[in-house]
Amino acid sequence: MHQNYYFLRQLAQKLEQTLKGFSLHSVFSQEKDELVLAFHNGAQEFFIKAIQTSTFSSLQFPATFNRARQNSVDLFTSVWGEQVLEVQAHRQERSFFIQFTQGKVLLFKLFGNRSNVILFEQDQPMALFHRKFAKDLELDYRAMHQNWHLTQEQFLAQPQLLGKMLPTLGDLPLLYLQEMGIEAKQPLAQWQLVQEMLAQLETPSYYLTYLDKVLRFSLLPVGQIQQKYTDPLEALNAFVPQYRAQEYFSRHYGAAHKSLQRQLEVAQKIWWQIQEQLETWHHGTPYAQTADVIMANLTNIPKGSAEVELYDFYQDTTRKIKLHATETPQKTAERLYKKAKNQQIELTLLQARAEKKEQEVERLGRQLKELEEITSAPQLRQYLKKNTVVPLPAGQELPFHTFETNGFKILVGKNAKANDKLTLHHTHKDDLWLHAKDVPGSHVVIKLKAGQPFPMPVIETAAQVAAYYSKRKNDTLCPVLYTPRKYVRKPRGATPGSVIVEREKVILVTPQNPFKVIP
Repeated sequence: MHQNYYFLRQLAQKLEQTLKGFSLHSVFSQEKDELVLAFHNGAQEFFIKAIQTSTFSSLQFPATFNRARQNSVDLFTSVWGEQVLEVQAHRQERSFFIQFTQGKVLLFKLFGNRSNVILFEQDQPMALFHRKFAKDLELDYRAMHQNWHLTQEQFLAQPQLLGKMLPTLGDLPLLYLQEMGIEAKQPLAQWQLVQEMLAQLETPSYYLTYLDKVLRFSLLPVGQIQQKYTDPLEALNAFVPQYRAQEYFSRHYGAAHKSLQRQLEVAQKIWWQIQEQLETWHHGTPYAQTADVIMANLTNIPKGSAEVELYDFYQDTTRKIKLHATETPQKTAERLYKKAKNQQIELTLLQARAEKKEQEVERLGRQLKELEEITSAPQLRQYLKKNTVVPLPAGQELPFHTFETNGFKILVGKNAKANDKLTLHHTHKDDLWLHAKDVPGSHVVIKLKAGQPFPMPVIETAAQVAAYYSKRKNDTLCPVLYTPRKYVRKPRGATPGSVIVEREKVILVTPQNPFKVIP
């Protein structure tokens, strides 16, 4: 009810008592959705901070305010130095205005996520705090009074429509009436209860109360009352920081918990997949053993055989081995020995990846447990400073994702057209360019750092990302080519993402994205 007409009327009266004899010293903004007004009368200062975000709108009255030296913008300069004449709330509306000398007026329109402050000069709208609400320049502060009036006859005819008869009441007075048992009363008793409630709203106290675990500002004793005030300025000064802390906690805790839980689920799934691969590897017959069996039985293999049953001295039994009819047994064994060498590399990489993923699962589990023990906004702020777990807000639309490792930036194209934009418009000739070999995938660029060569661990990490964002994503190993950007060119008329690469080198890596968050 901090934007309710009954409260704004009390607030306007208090502000008029406080500001009579004060002049407006300055008006400025140093936060996107906050406007600060500084008043003084020679001996005292008084500040109004108008908070007008997309999710919360209110006023606050700090005892002092230190203006930042940078990133601070002066606003409504034509009203600076003018003296306050009156502060008046609009009848049955969520707005009020401050009348100054020289025909200057500041209108405070407190319409939820459409709140604004409008400057009038000689009754003409001249400037807006939130310029996005351009239609506010059509307002006339003198014509914003409403004439909602409730009669006994209207109420008794349709008592269930009280909220529509007095739309400026809001939800809390209706909840108060429910708590007072209005539904069980006869119509005349209901009318009497409504009149008693309206009388309380004429000379209210101010309550900070919890309803459904949400902090609310009320002019009536409803819900789980936490604090009670008699001064509207003190009440708002107590409510606003507590509500904003609650809002911050609700929004960021939920996002952080969901993000961490999702990361943990993905990490656990990948870890189990790796374990299954390791289990299969350990229980399968290594290529080298099969090659040894072939070489030991060369004289027992008929020429041109596609399959042969041979004695396996490793298992002390016979088993069937597939061969290529057009390939000699020696050639088959040679090919298997080569596969065995690669298989050992795969095993080493797989074991390293399993260990790394297990550490990630443990870390995410620990972070999630720590998060679930947090109960306040200050604790959550400290936690989020320490742990980057929430996806970054969407900013300028760029054609690439940005990662960082060992101080080097890695850019990853989002799609085929974005690959062209990344490679052709967002790179330097000496940046390092990477791409999964012979398959469609994202262009990846490591940005050059002046005077520093590209470290091999950085190249390996970027190559893993290039492999991950390619058609070889699910392969155990993927060849990735890399070369300075100056050796990459796009032929005229080529399809999006298609390029010609020269002087490339190739690195063999396991496809994976080692970064926690994609911006």
